[in-house]
Amino acid sequence: MSLRQRQRIAAAVLRECRDALARANSTILHEATGAAGDIAPWRRYPEGEVYDPQTHCQYFYHSHGAPEPAGNSEPPEHGHFHLFLRADGLPAGMTPLVLPELAVADAPLPPQSAPLKRGGRDEVVHLVALALDARGEPVRLFTTNRWVTGETWYRAEDVIRMLDGFQVNGEGSGGLLNRWLTAMVQLFQPEIGVLLRHRDRAVTDWRWRWRSNVFEDPRLEITSSFAIDLDARLAVAEDRGVEPGFSAAAPAGYRPPRLAEGWGV
Repeated sequence: MSLRQRQRIAAAVLRECRDALARANSTILHEATGAAGDIAPWRRYPEGEVYDPQTHCQYFYHSHGAPEPAGNSEPPEHGHFHLFLRADGLPAGMTPLVLPELAVADAPLPPQSAPLKRGGRDEVVHLVALALDARGEPVRLFTTNRWVTGETWYRAEDVIRMLDGFQVNGEGSGGLLNRWLTAMVQLFQPEIGVLLRHRDRAVTDWRWRWRSNVFEDPRLEITSSFAIDLDARLAVAEDRGVEPGFSAAAPAGYRPPRLAEGWGV
C-alpha cells in the first residue's frame, strides 16, 4: 500500500474520530485525561500510560502546568503526547548509534524520566511528541534530545522505518484515542520524517559546536519543531488541498517550555 493510500485511510479514521467526539461532546484532551478535573502538572495520562503488548508501542500525555513564555509565534500548548516504540517491536537488524563520549563512566545525567517499563526489554525509542492546545486540537510536532526521555538513540533513517510500526490497538474507553494517535502518525509521516532528520542535524551541529556529550546536555532539549494544521493536512490527503511546505527548524522567537523541570514526578 502506498503512502498516499495510507494517508487517505488515516484521514478517514480521523474524520470518524471527530464525529465520535462531537457526538459524545468530548475532545482528545478529555479522552486522554478522563475525568480528571484540574490536570496535575507532569502527571502522566492515561493513568499507567498506554502500552500495546502486540506492537510494543507506548504513549502518555502530560502538561508542564505553566503557560508558555510570552512572545511565542506558534499556537499555545496545553500539553503533549510522547510516542514510543519499545525494543521488542523494532524492525530486525537495527543497531543504536553509539558515540565515543557515551562510554565515559559516571557521566552526570540531567533530570530525566523514561516511560514506564513495559515488555521484556528496557530500551525504548522516542518517535515524536505531539502537542495539543486547550481545546484538545493538535498544534505542533516536535522531537527531543535523548536525555529528555532516557531513550536509546537510533539514527533518523532507522526511526523513520519504525513509524510504520506505530499501531496502538485496543477497544473500550481508550480505543478512540488509540485510533486517533495511530492515524495522526500515519497522516503526518512525511513531516515526522523531516523532523527526525532535522533532529539528527541539530544534535550533530551541537556536538561539534560545544564539544559536549550532546545526548546528555540539558541545554539542548527541543531538537526540531513545527506547527501543524490538521484541517489543511486532511484536505491534502483527501485531494482537496495543496501539499503544504514546512520547516522543521524551531521558528524564530519560539521558546519551548523547559522539559527538565518536574521529571520524575
